[in-house]
Amino acid sequence: MDSNMATELNFDSIRPYKDEEIHEVFERLTNEASFVELIKFLYPNFSTEQFVGKLLSIKSVREFQSEVIYPYVKEILRTTTKGVTHTGLDNLDPNEHYLFISNHRDIVLDSAILNTILVEQKFDTTEIAIGDNLLIYPWITDLVKLNKTFIVNRNLPVRQMMESSIRLSTYIRQTLTDRNQSIWIAQREGRSKDGDDRTQVSLLKMINMSGKEDFASNFGKLNIVPVSISYEYDPCDYLKAMEFQMKRDNPDYKKSEADDLKHMGSGIRGRKGRVHFAFGTPIKEELSTLEGLPKNDQLQGLAEIIDQQIHNNYKFFPGNFIADDLFTNHTRHTKKYTEEDKSIFLAYLDEHLSRIDGDRDFLHNALLEMYGNPVKNFYTSDEK
Repeated sequence: MDSNMATELNFDSIRPYKDEEIHEVFERLTNEASFVELIKFLYPNFSTEQFVGKLLSIKSVREFQSEVIYPYVKEILRTTTKGVTHTGLDNLDPNEHYLFISNHRDIVLDSAILNTILVEQKFDTTEIAIGDNLLIYPWITDLVKLNKTFIVNRNLPVRQMMESSIRLSTYIRQTLTDRNQSIWIAQREGRSKDGDDRTQVSLLKMINMSGKEDFASNFGKLNIVPVSISYEYDPCDYLKAMEFQMKRDNPDYKKSEADDLKHMGSGIRGRKGRVHFAFGTPIKEELSTLEGLPKNDQLQGLAEIIDQQIHNNYKFFPGNFIADDLFTNHTRHTKKYTEEDKSIFLAYLDEHLSRIDGDRDFLHNALLEMYGNPVKNFYTSDEK
């Protein structure tokens, strides 16, 4: 890519909306029947007129986030979790930019909870990467771009994908280094359905496309901070297990747009138990250990450094240890939970399995593996 290309690239198709654009977007949204229906569902205590009036009085993206998004997410967390905790943020600087790369559990809430934590700890909110496969209706695109979200284009023809990747990579680098604006991006395309959290090397390759210097400098300037997201219960676990069965029975099975909407709704409204976000340390010094290796080995090495932090910082709940013991037919973790913990967790699994019809043993095993894999990864990582 030549040196002028970065400045010539047009980010309008992917970037979030700016303050001066939001009123036009609000006007458009309030004339969209599906959006108005969503508002009635999300904010039942407000009349539509009240809500529209509130929207039209908002003058900035920051105000939209603090007056509309933040209170809604807080209410969701109050009613569907047993509390959100976090560690590691006190080691980061609110005036610095970070590229938060996390494991991916929930389509909507991973980044929403992250931003809630950041706001409460006096950090600016991050910009959020979202795949265009989730932008099922134009008004969803409008809504997410009001909330500091930028678009990741998926499934393009090869030539277009290359152009799109260069644009995205340049946008991410400029956002971080020129605008000092932090970003959240998942470590892989789509959620980890089986709880086996691995950073996709292709993601790091895309991010590095815009780098002009050596490997360590390119990534060092981005300030990558791995984040481990732990939900005691995953509200979509049974839907993910069902997806495994569908793929087992039909290798070409793909989720529909309706399925994506169902997962979004279940993730937001379902119970999550305790939730923990563990912020790792910026990846800087470790990058020099990868110098001199072939490029693919460097990217693979960086993926492993990110994964090691995500695996080591993961917060376990009794269900994780119970699942690992049952899945592996061991008793190595029995000191980490009680019989009561076990009966509560198994009753939870039964309740979720009762929501779907399928191969009961396969689905039960899929759930055990899903909750047990983070434990397996922690102990494997620990042995390295």
